[in-house]
Amino acid sequence: MASKKRDYKKEYKATHGTAEGKKDRASRNAAANKKKCKKGYEVDHKDHNPRNNSKKNLKCVKKSVNRKKQPKRGKKK
Repeated sequence: MASKKRDYKKEYKATHGTAEGKKDRASRNAAANKKKCKKGYEVDHKDHNPRNNSKKNLKCVKKSVNRKKQPKRGKKK
């Protein structure tokens, strides 16, 4: 089963390039700077809101666990 190539320019323009997307990314970067995790771990937002950087909302989890939580791109039902 051959998968379609992702159109990164279209994806950036639709989500990551918007004002909202830029604010979310900046907030995620701030969370990573606020809570330092050991190698192989990432900062996870418990409530899935990237702009909520309170200490109670942030935790360190393995990269593999954090990445699995993300929805699969390009698969529509």
